[in-house]
Amino acid sequence: MKTAITEMFGIQHPIIQGGMHYVGFAEMAAAVSNAGGLGIITGLTQGTPEKLANEIAKCKDMTDKPFGVNLTILPTLTPPDYPGLVKAIIDGGVPVVETAGRNPVELLGPLKDAGIKVIHKCTSVRHSLKAQDIGCDAVSVDGFECGGHPGEDDIPNMILLPRAADELEIPFVSSGGMADGRSLVASLALGAQGMNMGTRFIATKEAPVHENVKQAIVAASELDTRLVMRPLRNTERVLTNEAVERLIQKEKELGDDLKFEDIMGEVAGVYPKIMMEGAMDEGAWSCGMVAGLINDIPTCQELIDGIMSDADAILARMNGLANAA
Repeated sequence: MKTAITEMFGIQHPIIQGGMHYVGFAEMAAAVSNAGGLGIITGLTQGTPEKLANEIAKCKDMTDKPFGVNLTILPTLTPPDYPGLVKAIIDGGVPVVETAGRNPVELLGPLKDAGIKVIHKCTSVRHSLKAQDIGCDAVSVDGFECGGHPGEDDIPNMILLPRAADELEIPFVSSGGMADGRSLVASLALGAQGMNMGTRFIATKEAPVHENVKQAIVAASELDTRLVMRPLRNTERVLTNEAVERLIQKEKELGDDLKFEDIMGEVAGVYPKIMMEGAMDEGAWSCGMVAGLINDIPTCQELIDGIMSDADAILARMNGLANAA
């Protein structure tokens, strides 16, 4: 299947693995890229330019296909060495960067000068248009269903994707709630040129996370995610657990007086313990409502092959219905 996204990134299938904290290591990115999609290394998980350079080199040893690096731009008192991370990406010959968080304009100059394609993750049409205006090559449009940070507008993809299609000139992919061939065909019908999957890729054999994490996703339904940190206007969709319910109780009790310091125990530094050690009640971790559609743990090759096979079957059935009409 050829789309503007497969042509832009030089990939076989219009499927992207989003950047995910303590998931997007070389093993994950290479497995997705080898299966015909676009794998993504998560830059901030590596932390330093040196570690990122090593992870890029490791990924290159594991695949000869294109892969990308995610750079999430966060407001913080001690910001990461973004110029150093960008240099590691350029020196490593990475062809694609997925940016997220704040406006990436400060990173675009050196990336574009190096011929790197930039896809920015946005949760609204207005932010997507801004990404287009500053020179991003593509946009990943994140609906309210997504794991992680869905923004504050609460617009689901059945509305957000066609709105993006109405406004954007650059290609975009759907993100949030994507899991299978139905997701891909629906995304194409709504104007996207592919889809970005996060939670679905965590529940694969190659995902370098603890088995407890994968089993938690398989066991979850679409009713098992919660929105936290909304009072701080830093809303995050996470899978419920003891720490999450404790966090929500704090939010109720403190109301407008809530400060980040009040919930640090539930959100700060918890990812290594959850993803690496499988301590599932340690804190809040990003997970999409799409968990309700995830019932198995295939290889990335099996997952992507199945998505494309199902998408082709759906398109053939729809074509048959159109011809019959």
